Amino acid sequence: MIHARPLPNYLVHRYQGWKATTYKENQVWYRRLASEGQHPRAMVISCCDSRVHVTSIFGADSGEFFIHRNIANLVPPFEADGNRHGTSAALEYAVTVLKVAHVIVLGHSQCGGVKGCMDMCEGKAPQLESNDSFVGRWMDILRPKYELVTKIEDEKEKIRALEQHAVVASLENLMSFPFVRSAVESETLSLHGLWTEIGEGGLESYDPSKGIFLPV
Repeated sequence: MIHARPLPNYLVHRYQGWKATTYKENQVWYRRLASEGQHPRAMVISCCDSRVHVTSIFGADSGEFFIHRNIANLVPPFEADGNRHGTSAALEYAVTVLKVAHVIVLGHSQCGGVKGCMDMCEGKAPQLESNDSFVGRWMDILRPKYELVTKIEDEKEKIRALEQHAVVASLENLMSFPFVRSAVESETLSLHGLWTEIGEGGLESYDPSKGIFLPV
């Protein structure tokens, strides 16, 4: 038996409102997207966090971004092991099929996944250490970066630093994919690391020459 229920009424009403307003006013554009397919210029890898709204931050319309979301906006290192890799598959499709010109990794403040990684590294999250914890094993991708923040005493600054290291780790892992490296070296693809402060609406960009994030 498939345990599926009808959509909650509030979502039905929101859809109907969208169809009667936004869609109706832009139906030519939506039909064009449907008939001509997608041609996004950029892929954005962001966190699943409901507070991170990529299209709102950049004022983007439908069809502009190829968006992939996962816990803590992480990109795993390249592994040709035959296992199912959702992030790697999305990346491959964006770079090799859609031919995006940019891959953007967008981290954010108050990231629960990054906090979970920090708690694991500090022995405060035994539930995430279990082999059957999907979140814990996913956050192992970030574990090596924890050593870079151990000397930071202020807790808020420490978590912020690890959030930004999550972005850098993803940028580093992106280059382990042969098709990404090839596109970057041929200058048909550029990589970008961003971090947003949710409460203040701030946006910072990673400067590899200085090794720091700077306000946009």
